[in-house]
Amino acid sequence: MKHVSKKASLIAVSLALCSGAVLAQQQKNDPGKLEYDTNCAICHGPAGKGDGSLSDLLRTKASDLTQLAKKNQGILPVNRMYEVIEGKGVPSHGSREMPIWGRTYLVEDAQRLIEARGNYDSEALVRGRILMLIEYINRLQAR
Repeated sequence: MKHVSKKASLIAVSLALCSGAVLAQQQKNDPGKLEYDTNCAICHGPAGKGDGSLSDLLRTKASDLTQLAKKNQGILPVNRMYEVIEGKGVPSHGSREMPIWGRTYLVEDAQRLIEARGNYDSEALVRGRILMLIEYINRLQAR
């Protein structure tokens, strides 16, 4: 009986270690989370609650991103989020504190991709980065 119990324990520990390795691998290859951590967490906080390290310095409190769907009858306002992140239609010298990420992405990626390939679809690239970010924010929603 002890032999079976030890074997079951070893299997359980092995599965736990393997699932931990898989989870770590998924986190490494999570472009939406990387985008969020790189550009958003400083204001919105690591968990999206609006408590980032710069939040006290902002004139307007950073949004609690975990409540977006809840405040919209349970539906994530994807179109509005896209517009806010991309920043099109926002005056370049307006009162908006949040950076216009669409323009930033365009500039960052243009230099890198022109050097690497010579040409690329800039709008598709910006759209992809924004959609990956929105997908990650969807995972932060309070359920």
